[in-house]
Amino acid sequence: MPVSHYLSNSFTVLSVINLILAIAVIFIERRNVGTTWAWLMVFLFLPGVGFIFYLLFGQNISKRKIYKIRKDQHEQIEQIVRMQQERFRGGNFVFREPEALSYQDMIYMNLTSANALYSQDNDITVYTDGDEKFDALIESIAQAEHHVHLMYYIVRDDNLGRRLVQALTEKARENVQVRFMYDDIGSAGLKTTLFEELVQAGGKVAAFFPSRIPYINFRLNYRNHRKLAIIDGKIGYIGGFNVGDEYLGLDKRFGYWRDTHLKMEGSSVFQMQAQFILDWELASTERLRDVSIYFPDNLQFNGCEGAQIVASGPNTEQEQIRNAYIKMINAAKHTLYLQTPYFVPDDSVMNALKMATLSGVDVRIMIPAVPDHKTVYMASYSYLGELLALGAKCYLYQKGFLHAKTMVADGKVATVGTANMDIRSFKLNFEVNAFIYGGKTPAQLQEIFQEDLRDASRLSFKEYQARSRMQKIGESLTRLISPIL
Repeated sequence: MPVSHYLSNSFTVLSVINLILAIAVIFIERRNVGTTWAWLMVFLFLPGVGFIFYLLFGQNISKRKIYKIRKDQHEQIEQIVRMQQERFRGGNFVFREPEALSYQDMIYMNLTSANALYSQDNDITVYTDGDEKFDALIESIAQAEHHVHLMYYIVRDDNLGRRLVQALTEKARENVQVRFMYDDIGSAGLKTTLFEELVQAGGKVAAFFPSRIPYINFRLNYRNHRKLAIIDGKIGYIGGFNVGDEYLGLDKRFGYWRDTHLKMEGSSVFQMQAQFILDWELASTERLRDVSIYFPDNLQFNGCEGAQIVASGPNTEQEQIRNAYIKMINAAKHTLYLQTPYFVPDDSVMNALKMATLSGVDVRIMIPAVPDHKTVYMASYSYLGELLALGAKCYLYQKGFLHAKTMVADGKVATVGTANMDIRSFKLNFEVNAFIYGGKTPAQLQEIFQEDLRDASRLSFKEYQARSRMQKIGESLTRLISPIL
């Protein structure tokens, strides 16, 4: 029998198998239509291999209960949320900041969908420089008396990484509880030798979703992108900086690293603490018996800013941060300033931005001039082009690499966190953002955006139209697979 016959039969069998797998993805996973079509294209152009990619990158875990919450804890959370809901519905909630009243519906939505309690006693400090942020964090660690909880997506074994671990080791030697969690994929190549002294001193370290089989991780696509630090339950850090020398601007490829991070002191820290404990018990073998010691009830906070901590992840069908973004875009009346390293929005976010632009809102989007992921960058350009055509303004940050994930509406409501303006952050990553209503911080973040304009060049629609044919082709191709980038 000729070889061509064997090849023909093999191709037929492979095609049938590929079709069965494609049908399984459609009817079993029941994904978003755009995501489903993107995976079907992968199956079509990469038969056989495409399914391996799906196993590594595409499985849906939203229907799995990955967090183990005790019944009594769940009932307590539900009771607290229900009490605040009733106060909002009954019109009995007193806003300390009058401007926050305008966003009551957004606050209620986050409370209902994400159990994000609204607190009004927060004092917030904004950091845009890595040295300042890590100096502040290490100083906070040095003052810790009971516990230090840290989680980062990327941790490097370099000068900054060793400096941070040394600070934690010193506290562990003082019998302060230290827990440090990092993402196994984000920190790929990180050796546990970095933590040897910390563990010997009594500190605890855990990797999130580590590979159980060498070089193979079937949860590869689900990354804990959160960056949180909680000290004694009263100080919290949240934002975009990871742990590595490049975040101090010491990488020649990127140069200066422009990011945004918040130091928060107030009841919002309790929400960060709750999220850390959930992730810690998922990643480690430790089960914390008495979690109440991490939520001290004798603290007096003197801040006056209203805030919510909103978390989202692939473990739920709700895309809480994405929905909060949309609500915030729709609430903008005059200005909407957005900074993100990756701009790959889904249809709902894109439509909200288009409507804001067409309604006369001054929509300004800033992305880095030099990309770190060229494929995502090409997709970003394709989306920006649609908004430029409607009158939105786009700026390319030139001073270094822009990694900030911030959005400010009218200088009155703002968000800072870990979620990029892309589908991966909406659907696939474990993310966490702070939403701030009224007060000084939204106005300050708007001023920071305006200062960044000095180091950015504006991309006009005419310049966008003049891009090369190859760039247009690249944008079209990456746009097709943007739901799974």
